[in-house]
Amino acid sequence: MARQEFTSRLTSILTLMGVSIGLGNVWRFPYMMGQYGGSAFLFIYLIFTLFLAIPALMAELTMGRISGRGTIDAFRKGFGSKVGVLLGYFFILVITISGSYYVVVVSNVLFTSIFSVFNGFSPSTLSDYRILLANGWITFGFSLALIIFSLYIIHQGLVGGIERISKRVMPLFFLALVYMIVHALSLPDALEKCGEFLRADFGSLHFPEVFAAMGQAFFSVGLGGTFVVVYGGFLRKTDKIPSVALYTGLGDASASLLVSLFLVPAILALGMSLDSGPGLIFETLPQLFNIMPGGRIVGSLFLISLFIVAFLSLIAAYQVPFTTVQNEFPLIDQRKILVTIGIVQALLALPISMNPDLIGFLDLIFGSGMQVLGSVLIVLGLTYGIRRMPAMREMFVSNSSSRIALVLYFLIKWIIPITLLAVLVGYIIDVTQ
Repeated sequence: MARQEFTSRLTSILTLMGVSIGLGNVWRFPYMMGQYGGSAFLFIYLIFTLFLAIPALMAELTMGRISGRGTIDAFRKGFGSKVGVLLGYFFILVITISGSYYVVVVSNVLFTSIFSVFNGFSPSTLSDYRILLANGWITFGFSLALIIFSLYIIHQGLVGGIERISKRVMPLFFLALVYMIVHALSLPDALEKCGEFLRADFGSLHFPEVFAAMGQAFFSVGLGGTFVVVYGGFLRKTDKIPSVALYTGLGDASASLLVSLFLVPAILALGMSLDSGPGLIFETLPQLFNIMPGGRIVGSLFLISLFIVAFLSLIAAYQVPFTTVQNEFPLIDQRKILVTIGIVQALLALPISMNPDLIGFLDLIFGSGMQVLGSVLIVLGLTYGIRRMPAMREMFVSNSSSRIALVLYFLIKWIIPITLLAVLVGYIIDVTQ
């Protein structure tokens, strides 16, 4: 089976940004920021992104390109045929569960987008919206449709499917965000309220808040030994991984900041709250668009943009098991793999659709803890399971002996695992006291 590759460095960056910029930036980031320290969370998140998430992104892309065969083989190369394979299957299970609640959230975004376009949000329609959104069978129907369409895109192949969509969607998403920011900042008292919010209270930060910020940084760029490892296998041998990782990480962090520049001023200027939890965009935003001038147009634009980028991340969640299983068992017809993935995802999405309170619980475990754990293991597998020079040659191509390369490798090998494990242990001790 021929190895698939991105057609250019630009399309590889846009595709990776499409994977990373999704609900992690728009659904998850605002409510995490609202619940875990406000603007102090924002600053800690940016620090983790720059000094931990981007180097870890380099490590996962490197391991993915070294393997070229997906999650199981990447762990096999890092930890051996026995332990590595078990770890690989475990994280395939993790991404499968993550995809099952993620599709429910994306389906709610799609439903909310459609409702906004055709009905708008007003006192007379909000009650109907809430009733329909709470209907588990409607949610499951939308989820099932998204599962089928996602698998169809994967069936079209890398270039004809997700790469073609990503390079068209991502520029439009950023243009839509800029328009909405200008609109939000023009609201009465928006700049003043935003300035008050940005006065960070770092004294309110404890291990849960720091752990949440770290988990968000890793969740947001798609780290965890799954997404990035698989897409790293699609990189061309001439692509310089540090620059790909840097542009992807900065693009992802920029999306979070741009979304915040729209949501925070608008919500605060209209006297609403950011700490609504996982239901923020489905509870607060319809009310926001109801009372915001031009809310129907702005709200519909925002929700449609959100759905499109979230859908790209959803495709990636199914691409992970598909690519991995296809490479591990090349004799199995790819349509059978896609059908199996679809059936499993549908069965898992059904109870979550009927009981959406499960989403917050599952997201805490699989969206923070497992993401960090998977990335730490990939970093350890790369730096200890593979010799330094082969790893550095793969990561830095022609600059593997430069001083910057040596410093980055030291950061990846020592600082990232120690820091992540220290924060994780501190969080566990803090919440068990």
